[in-house]
Amino acid sequence: MAERLRDQASAYLRQHADNPVDWWPFGDEAFAEARRRSVPVFISVGYAACHWCHVMAHESFEDAATARYLNENFVPVKVDREERPDVDAVYMAATQALTGQGGWPMSVFTLPDGRTFYAGTYFPPRQMQGTPSFRQVLEAVSTAWRDRPDEVAASAAQIAEHLASAQHGNRRLVGALDLNTDNAGAVPRTVLSGEVLATAVEEVAEQEDVRFGGLGGAPKFPPSPLLKFLLGYGSGNAPAAGTAAGIAGRTLETMARSALYDQLEGGFARYTVDRAWAVPHFEKMLYDNAQLLRLYAHWSRTAATGEQRSLALRVCTDTARWLSQRLRVDGGGFASSLDADTVVDGRRREGATYVWTGDQLRSALASAAVPDTEADALLSLLDLETGAMPEGGSTLHFGRRLDPEQESLWLRLRPALLAARNLRPQPDRDDKVVAGWNGLAVAGLADAALAIADAGSSGGGSGDGGDDGDGGDNGAMAGGATEGGAEAAARLLDLARDAAGYLLRVHYRDGVLLRVSHDGAAAGFEGLLEDYAGVAEGLFALFAATGEERWYLAAEELVLAAERRFIVDGVLQDTAVPTVQLAAAQGSLAAADPLDGPAPSGTALFAGVLVTYAAYSGSSRHRALAESLLAHVQLVAARAPRAGGWAMSVLAQALEGPLELAVCGTDEAAVDRLLRAGRAAGGPGVVMAFGAGAGDESRVPLLRNRQAPDGGALAYLCQGMVCSRPVSDPAELTAQFQSLR
Repeated sequence: MAERLRDQASAYLRQHADNPVDWWPFGDEAFAEARRRSVPVFISVGYAACHWCHVMAHESFEDAATARYLNENFVPVKVDREERPDVDAVYMAATQALTGQGGWPMSVFTLPDGRTFYAGTYFPPRQMQGTPSFRQVLEAVSTAWRDRPDEVAASAAQIAEHLASAQHGNRRLVGALDLNTDNAGAVPRTVLSGEVLATAVEEVAEQEDVRFGGLGGAPKFPPSPLLKFLLGYGSGNAPAAGTAAGIAGRTLETMARSALYDQLEGGFARYTVDRAWAVPHFEKMLYDNAQLLRLYAHWSRTAATGEQRSLALRVCTDTARWLSQRLRVDGGGFASSLDADTVVDGRRREGATYVWTGDQLRSALASAAVPDTEADALLSLLDLETGAMPEGGSTLHFGRRLDPEQESLWLRLRPALLAARNLRPQPDRDDKVVAGWNGLAVAGLADAALAIADAGSSGGGSGDGGDDGDGGDNGAMAGGATEGGAEAAARLLDLARDAAGYLLRVHYRDGVLLRVSHDGAAAGFEGLLEDYAGVAEGLFALFAATGEERWYLAAEELVLAAERRFIVDGVLQDTAVPTVQLAAAQGSLAAADPLDGPAPSGTALFAGVLVTYAAYSGSSRHRALAESLLAHVQLVAARAPRAGGWAMSVLAQALEGPLELAVCGTDEAAVDRLLRAGRAAGGPGVVMAFGAGAGDESRVPLLRNRQAPDGGALAYLCQGMVCSRPVSDPAELTAQFQSLR
């Protein structure tokens, strides 16, 4: 029945192509069909890695009788929330307004114009614990549509009015933007204050789980955008910097030793269902791992102890390898996710690939000829009780810090367990490439490459000599003070270049960035603000890591395109192309949502790349625009800091200048020494550029007219394009950083 879904870019939509439900993709044709038949639209929203989405699909959408009733009385529409976050956001707001909660799968009923009149999340096949069955819901909605049309219309109007009010709230948060001032004129500046950032740190400290680590209770999510702020703020000398650094370090260490992190292969699960980080929801998302890869790269420079720095580097190494081996697609992009479920004997089981019984662990170790005494010692390290799963087995994690001898034993024996696990059925992969998330992955890989290279140069290291356990290329990604450290860094930069090249080649056409692709072909709808800004973020990071100006120029082009396409009549919007049905659903209003979710908001990302671009280009207009977008931080930081982490990190960077480092010269080793000194002293907020510095040849204004003696190198440390005396000695450069900070 659902032939329309068979060739979609989304794996989630393709998973439903064989359902007896006559699914339509979201678009004008589906709503026109509803108008033609005078029936409501049923919109089912989920994503490929979602466990309960699979459950509802099996229970209801694969049931012939349910499908028949649905087809006869509704136009069924299937939406991948990752492919269409704009659709998801509008109908999630409606669902939360109606029910007080939200989640996936999401079940929404709308008029043929797109306005919601009823919504919920998962509905079981039979009534249970006060929750109606899906069939009961369908029948009740159909009856209301037929017998009480005035009530249905009134409900739809009321919900649209409520959503319009929320859009007004977003407009007030972000504010009106003045784009009429050019660089030649006086640019009005938004007054920004850093006092609220210290208040935000104090508020976050109140939310820290001092027993188990992280923030709040169950479920436990990695607070990635907030950690970006805490790490950057904690690397400076501002009030509460020590508190921020402590929270960030404890959270990152806890997550790295927990079941949230795949201790055998690397990569982080979406969240844990328990407070102790012991039982994950096993889906692995690109947007989580891209952010966390970068965060651990930054923490490897600032962690309080050598043990923590080694842990951070190992997480970088393992997670980058996991990205390469599990998510990389042909052409160089990265897939969206791995499923939470694994199909075993024809049945979906959540986490089946990853959980172990004690007997299974012993068997795997015995097959690898591990002596019983060592197997006993290894099992004693693992906390198999708090990680126990309802269907049997347990996650692999420690729940504590290991001593050096225990850590060595684990690292030496885990290849045997990984080799055994690789023989099991593996979770499905959603192969669609999402532009913005790939941009974050490019940034993570670029920063991880630099962290690994710098650690090897300084004599630090991960202590992990390489142990992929399956004959893979782990040795080429072994970080630290080993001969392979430089090779590992080069490999990560190549991965970042490949992904960046894929995005520009496949997703960027005639000044328009498309959001998703599959099998090397982009789908036909435009990216959101988060895509333009996320890709620009990655390209700027790649330029800072490689000095290759093509990445800077591509990032500049995207920033300018985003400015043109997402600011309409002085209002920032998350979408460039309006959707008729979504406009109806929220009262014809549109405004960017500035608050972070698990990934940073488009507003925060855009503000960040504007600050970076202004630092590179000297554009006061773009600096002023960034400051306008950051005004909402004054309200959000103290009241809801976990929703404003990325914007707070950008504000901290902007208040510091940001610091700009231009290094030029023909002696590559001398240039490299100055860059390493700058990265060590400057923290993650420094905007960096390097090149030959020959007269006017550079197309990067920060580098233009920088001179260096033949056979040497000079570093120019600047604040707001006002530069200190150029220096050639890394120690002098470090001292300049200390004086400015």
